[in-house]
Amino acid sequence: MPGGRLTQQDRRRIAAGLTDGLSYAEIARRLDRPTSTISREVARNGGHGGYRPQQAQQATAQRARRGTPAPPPRAPRAPGTPDGSAEEEIIELAVRSGLPRMTARVHVDLLLSEDGRRTAAELTRRLKVSPASVSVAVNFLVDQGYVRRERDPLRRRDIYVVDDDAWYRSIVLSAQRTLDTARAATATAEKVGLDSPVGQRLSRTGTFLERVIEDMMESADRWRDLLA
Repeated sequence: MPGGRLTQQDRRRIAAGLTDGLSYAEIARRLDRPTSTISREVARNGGHGGYRPQQAQQATAQRARRGTPAPPPRAPRAPGTPDGSAEEEIIELAVRSGLPRMTARVHVDLLLSEDGRRTAAELTRRLKVSPASVSVAVNFLVDQGYVRRERDPLRRRDIYVVDDDAWYRSIVLSAQRTLDTARAATATAEKVGLDSPVGQRLSRTGTFLERVIEDMMESADRWRDLLA
């Protein structure tokens, strides 16, 4: 029943939802439970990639038999910082938009940091992952313009920063790459001949992409002051 303990059937449905790529919020809606119940259940039983319903059921039964005390309270969050379930939901949305899960975790951790700054060592410690995983994630984020890299000259280490201009910068980089694709399509169309079906298709594609990107950049420039 809603609000009661999770049953073994509930846990099977959670596992099935994770396999299908559903967000915690969607799984919670289907089970008529709070999103925090689902995120807490998954987090304490192997995490998103390691959740197993049978083991989760057994672990819950063992905790109930030995009367496991409540977990210690979390450290206080900075004012305005989302709670754990909200953070997981943001990560899920980023993954569904195409970001690799580790990259999404790193990006969200940076976004939710009080000053938008972390070192690689801090990210490794906070996310409990290998330095190599963090390196791959931050390199992708820097390449896409979501994050910029600063050098700490005193301690000779990199600091990764999400600043107010990050979203504008990422749009500009994405737009430039799409514009390069549009121009390549137009150039290829001219080579194969604008009177051929292939040439006409590529020409239309190039023109469409170029016009859309021009409109997008005008809009980004017009609203950039909102990030200041």
